[in-house]
Amino acid sequence: MSSGVYLSVVLPAYNEAGSIRSTLTAMQSYLDRQRYTYEIIVSADGDDETPAIVSEIARDWPALKLTAEPGRHGKGHGLRRGMRLASGDVVGFIDADYKTPIDEIEKVLPWLDAGYDLVAGSRALVDSDIKVYQPRYRQIGSWAFGKLMHTLIGLHHIRDTQCGFKFFTRECAEEIFSRTRIDGYMCDVEILCIAEQLGYSVREIGIVWRDDGDSRLSLIRGNIQNVMDLLRIRLTRFQIGRRPRRVPVRVMEPNIPEQLAS
Repeated sequence: MSSGVYLSVVLPAYNEAGSIRSTLTAMQSYLDRQRYTYEIIVSADGDDETPAIVSEIARDWPALKLTAEPGRHGKGHGLRRGMRLASGDVVGFIDADYKTPIDEIEKVLPWLDAGYDLVAGSRALVDSDIKVYQPRYRQIGSWAFGKLMHTLIGLHHIRDTQCGFKFFTRECAEEIFSRTRIDGYMCDVEILCIAEQLGYSVREIGIVWRDDGDSRLSLIRGNIQNVMDLLRIRLTRFQIGRRPRRVPVRVMEPNIPEQLAS
């Protein structure tokens, strides 16, 4: 039975007190102008004032929800907590530091309406619009990560697994997040890998993205953990409980509206 909410957006947030207010203000300004109902779920980790700020804003904004745990638990852990509270027909997540504005949802919804199960934002397509690039050393690191990830996991049809702007049909989100186990940044790879294993159709689209220079990833310890998580995904990818495989949406593309075909 439908909850009456059309769009649920989860924001995994680790010590985002410096940016969460401006992020939520921008999201409310945009979403309140739309014709559909929505909810925002902030899934906060850390030890700063993020939960207090969100709670204050929520007093005058009933569509805003909060789940918070002290300490650092990882993006994947936060997403699972937030997704358990999501009730929308369309469910997704964006970065709490607002690297991609919620306005980009306008590019997502037509593809979900056309029959795709998961629409993933990408910084690596021709129509991607990068307003501020990462430092050169991080671009090189991202390139090396991509080579390693594709070698270990596959997903060769996905150019950018790590963009924090992904939206799902409700069924797809429930199936995937009931199976995710990775707590850290490699949760995005795990999500896409599970989607592939379950036969869900994925569309990658170019989005607006802006680096804010505030990386939370430790270059040594963080990347060691990322490699370990990639190996864990590889070892478990064939243990996923399967569902009847769906006909890939790509065979339906001749029926997609002309404005989406470009």
